[in-house]
Amino acid sequence: MELSRCYWPKADAEMLAYHDTEWGTPVHDDRKLFEFMVLDAFQAGLSWSTILCKRENFRHAFAGFDIEAIANFNDKDFERLMNDAGIVRNRLKIRASIDNARAFLKIVEVHGSFDVFIWQFTNGKTITNHWTEEKQIPVTSPEAERMSAELKSLGFRFVGPTICYSFMQAAGMVNDHLVSCFRWREVGEPSK
Repeated sequence: MELSRCYWPKADAEMLAYHDTEWGTPVHDDRKLFEFMVLDAFQAGLSWSTILCKRENFRHAFAGFDIEAIANFNDKDFERLMNDAGIVRNRLKIRASIDNARAFLKIVEVHGSFDVFIWQFTNGKTITNHWTEEKQIPVTSPEAERMSAELKSLGFRFVGPTICYSFMQAAGMVNDHLVSCFRWREVGEPSK
């Protein structure tokens, strides 16, 4: 018997694996949260499948998403990234990723972890939606708008409300699996 899934992975094996094992699963590890932040920023204007197929290249290029290492990247590292054909070579996104690592570490200094800071936007819980059709899934939310404004005020870039909402979906802060999808119940019980 075939599992019922969300529409977007289609028949792409990598997208199916990501959907079935990661998307919407609550993440509380700072390095993983930073990885999603970087990847979602690079996704702006591109498809998620483009980013996903380059994910291992991004991991290698960005020091395994080691936040402290990235915060210490210099001009030589920046040029190395600009010449890396395995990632998306966008000057503004690469610079933002380095600067965002520095801003990320400042949040960790104040809050003890990025996890504690970022999950405050959903009161520490996954927001479980009850979508029955793909057209119901929004591209942003009031929580994503607040997150975006706060992150921007702390020096982050490429963190508009739409990118923040994608980040929330990836990090399991919001469960946007369709209710018919087998993952909907797995990643979060319905909000009370």
